[in-house]
Amino acid sequence: MAKRYPTLEQEYKLMQAGYATIAGLDEAGRGAWAGPVAAAAVLLPLHDPALPERLRGVCDSKLCTPRQRDALYDVICEVALSWAVSLVPAARIDEIGIVPATRQAMREAIERLVPPPGALLIDFVRLPSVQLPQRSLTKGDLHSLSIAAASIVAKVSRDREMIALSETHPGYGFARHKGYGTTRHREALQRLGPLPNVHRWSFAPVSARNDKP
Repeated sequence: MAKRYPTLEQEYKLMQAGYATIAGLDEAGRGAWAGPVAAAAVLLPLHDPALPERLRGVCDSKLCTPRQRDALYDVICEVALSWAVSLVPAARIDEIGIVPATRQAMREAIERLVPPPGALLIDFVRLPSVQLPQRSLTKGDLHSLSIAAASIVAKVSRDREMIALSETHPGYGFARHKGYGTTRHREALQRLGPLPNVHRWSFAPVSARNDKP
């Protein structure tokens, strides 16, 4: 898939409507079988005319290699006015469901931003409980630079969490598949069984097992 580089068109529309601080939000890990769901919120210096050049290469995290994401993560964190990440663990996902958990992660990330945002650009998800003007964009990380930046921050943050889990729980391959439903992950589940507080017991094929502690 050819890379599509996002623009600031959506951000500028909100600025013209009178909003000075606009946060982009995206999640990572929503479909994984193990580990947390992550959400990142990023406030960019939208009044900086050099911003597109300073964030050259930022795009949908899924279109980047791990090395590219790591490099862009450092650039985004340096350039952003503010950024924040929230990780909602597997146990909480099992308790309330993946969509509410994703919204929780996004709310928590927003609450950690300083200064607080005046409006939101969100990839696909809607946040009805957040009393801020917001636009939910389908495939927003392909269109909005703020959302694309958040997609990279969320992805890198979650990947690092999964790499850490691979060190404490060897044999599952978390560092490679990051908790997603690969053949290797399925084989590890069959061989070792799911992990409490790491695997999402409400997700298939984890839910198919009857040996939850």
